[in-house]
Amino acid sequence: MSHASVSTSGKRPSGLHGARLPKWFPWAAAVGSVALGLGISAVAGLESSIQWALIAALLFVVGTFVIAARVEGRRQAKDRVATSAIWVAFVIAVIPLASLVYETVKRGVKVLDGYFLTHSMGLVSDTEPGGGIYHAMLGTLEQVGLATLISVPIGVLTAIYLVEYGRGKLAKAVTFFVDVMTGIPSIVAGLFILSLWIIILDMGYSGFAGSMALTILMLPVVVRSTEEMLKLVPNELREASLALGVPKWRTILKVVVPTSIGGITTGVMLAIARIAGETAPVLLLVWVTNFINTNPFSDPQGSLPVYIYLQFANSGGSGAAYDRAWAAALTLIAFIMILNLAARGIARWKAPKTGR
Repeated sequence: MSHASVSTSGKRPSGLHGARLPKWFPWAAAVGSVALGLGISAVAGLESSIQWALIAALLFVVGTFVIAARVEGRRQAKDRVATSAIWVAFVIAVIPLASLVYETVKRGVKVLDGYFLTHSMGLVSDTEPGGGIYHAMLGTLEQVGLATLISVPIGVLTAIYLVEYGRGKLAKAVTFFVDVMTGIPSIVAGLFILSLWIIILDMGYSGFAGSMALTILMLPVVVRSTEEMLKLVPNELREASLALGVPKWRTILKVVVPTSIGGITTGVMLAIARIAGETAPVLLLVWVTNFINTNPFSDPQGSLPVYIYLQFANSGGSGAAYDRAWAAALTLIAFIMILNLAARGIARWKAPKTGR
């Protein structure tokens, strides 16, 4: 028997097993990198936490490669470096987000209570305590609701046309303009509605004017998300329905749309979250009021983004207006978070059931 053959005991030669770093190595490397980063920052006199954090991240990636290359080889070291870089990018992305949420909650809970949510500013001065955001919440809900009622049917039908019927130059033109609309700045949409609705047609400031600008921003998101969801529906489902003699429009209505309704709903919710915090078009078209206006088709109307901006601008960095601005920001974040959770719940509820 040759030397390369397997031994009679049935075990592989020990030479086939390379050295491996322990499972706790990434954690140890992270802790060591943070300690070295703090030490280097202290010696160099760096006061910014961002500086020592970047030094620690660089040490983590470089140190992981050096140690892994000596113990496991360069090939495995490259894999560990890629993993380390992904973790560093994740932490860099999460830290600002967590800091933003923490700071908003910390400052916003000072005046966020039932009174704040159920009263408007009314005759309360910006420098005085009291008042609330009821008028702003009502305006935001009506403006976003109108924009949703306008954009969702148009966006979904446009996506159905592009996926199921779109061929030739018209479909290409629609796709091109949807792509262009995706990158339109919000202020441009506001200026377009301002010139058409208020200056040319002389219709005046109203919540509906703001809703039309928000519709321009929301429409391409709805079209794109719905289009991608419709493309994920297997062609076998369409072919099976058509083979039974079902018309194409009925196949789309009864098979294609119900199959992708979870993803479509998620896209709509994300589009709503996209426009809920827009300030520029609302400030241009809806204007400002501290009183409750339940009619979105007439007269200025409050909104949460504009309320936050004005309260902060008039606060001077402190005082009652400053606290109200943070509380309104926390309310807006909570509103968007609820929308996203609702979208996830609907998507999971409407997702096609898979068999065993």
